[in-house]
Amino acid sequence: MSRVGKAPVYFDKKDVQVSLTGDNTVVVKGGKNTLSVKMKPQIKAKIEEGQVVLTRDNDEPQSRAFQGLYRSLIQNAVTGVSKGWTRDLELNGVGYRAAVTGKKLEMSLGYSHPIVFEIPEGIEIKVEKQTKVSITGANKELVGQVAAKVRGFRPPEPYLGKGVKYADEVIRRKAGKSAGK
Repeated sequence: MSRVGKAPVYFDKKDVQVSLTGDNTVVVKGGKNTLSVKMKPQIKAKIEEGQVVLTRDNDEPQSRAFQGLYRSLIQNAVTGVSKGWTRDLELNGVGYRAAVTGKKLEMSLGYSHPIVFEIPEGIEIKVEKQTKVSITGANKELVGQVAAKVRGFRPPEPYLGKGVKYADEVIRRKAGKSAGK
């Protein structure tokens, strides 16, 4: 039995509106954001008194897995439209800096050219002190994907620790070359 899938998803009725469409899709609205989770036919959702309860047709392992998956996706959508998701990045290195101009993130990461990243719809990027980048949005998957893409422009290297890293990431450092005898 799925332990995650059995738990209901609680939401505040004042801030978040959850509805169910005919094609087995849960639509979560709140503030200025709307997210939807399309589910497989063997999983059914029921909305009652500020909570979403998921049930499944059978007890097969695949159905149990889907029940837990969709419960987590609906919980992420409810959290996203009410509080939002944030991922923080740090730029470490001499001359490494970032700035937001319009809908573009411009970064200087030690290459011969600046890197310009087009900010996708639904994502907000703030830069503090030129070396701290904060990525915010309602969709957890999109926030993580954008953060990974920005980090991928210059991943941190293990010798000097230069590069773009997550704020909570720990870089394991390696010792450099040792002198000969």
